[in-house]
This record gives sequence, C-alpha cells and structure tokens, in this order.
Amino acid sequence: MHKVTVYSTKTCPWCDKLKDYLTKKKVKFESIDVGSNQEKAEEMIKKSGQMGVPVTDIDGTIIVGFDQDAIDEALGL
Repeated sequence: MHKVTVYSTKTCPWCDKLKDYLTKKKVKFESIDVGSNQEKAEEMIKKSGQMGVPVTDIDGTIIVGFDQDAIDEALGL
C-alpha cells in the first residue's frame, strides 16, 4: 500500500484530472486543499519547491503537475 498525498486547490482542473485518474486506478490518496490550509501550502512548497498545483507525494517521491508516466512509475503500475 502506497502513501499518496495530493496537494490541490478547488479551482484547479489538472488537480481534478489527477484525482480522477488515481480514483480510476483504485489508488487511495489523501487530498489536501492548499487554497484553504496555509500550513499545508507551506509544506507542499517545502517538499516540491513549487507554488503551483497539483503536487503529488507518493512514498516521498514528489511529482509536480499531472505527469501520468511519473505517477505510474512511482506506483509501480
């Protein structure tokens, strides 16, 4: 079982695509809205060096954007 965290905002279409993709692949994940949680936004920036979303943390591997190949590789799909 992978530990997957998705940092996103409510208005980000790529965040929705990413979460839909993970749901279709039956990957459980924690979704964090960095638009309403400043502490988690700072955590995301510290991990990724980026302010843009989505940012995905898969077992410590940080993926910026909806990079399906990198996500599949990190999940072993």
